[in-house]
Amino acid sequence: MQNYASRQVPIVHCSTEVMASFDAFTREFERLAGRFDPSQLRGLTGADETREKIQAMQGEQGLMIFAKLDHGFLFALDGKAGKAFRYHVGNPLIAYTMTRHDIRAALYAPLTLIVFEVDSKTARVEFDLPSSLFGSFGNPETGRIGLQLDDKLKVLIDKAAEFAANGA
Repeated sequence: MQNYASRQVPIVHCSTEVMASFDAFTREFERLAGRFDPSQLRGLTGADETREKIQAMQGEQGLMIFAKLDHGFLFALDGKAGKAFRYHVGNPLIAYTMTRHDIRAALYAPLTLIVFEVDSKTARVEFDLPSSLFGSFGNPETGRIGLQLDDKLKVLIDKAAEFAANGA
């Protein structure tokens, strides 16, 4: 058996309730966030062209959705309806600025957040604060970028919540 080193690290978990329906919030969140499309990068060999293609995929705050997983269907196992999406959100350019300093940052890039329905007029968003994830490695550069991601993610969520609440 391998010898595994381990240590505990503090992770800050965030949660916010959005005063809008799950459907309205997720629609606005997806509208504002960009969408990562790896097919746009096939065959590229130059750094400038690759950077331009990635930048064209960016949405609000320079972020983009890599994946959306529907966890709501699992409630059918109890004969109930449920709405819950798990999103993987980030930006390959931002990830690279961290992983070139510390490859372990790839453990948390892209970021994960879950949105679920509390009731017909309320959604909840939960995620682990990027600065606590990336800061856990003790690398000043990944920690600094993690702090920037804290703000980017919160601004994206706040804007989506505002548009959803106002029926935009």
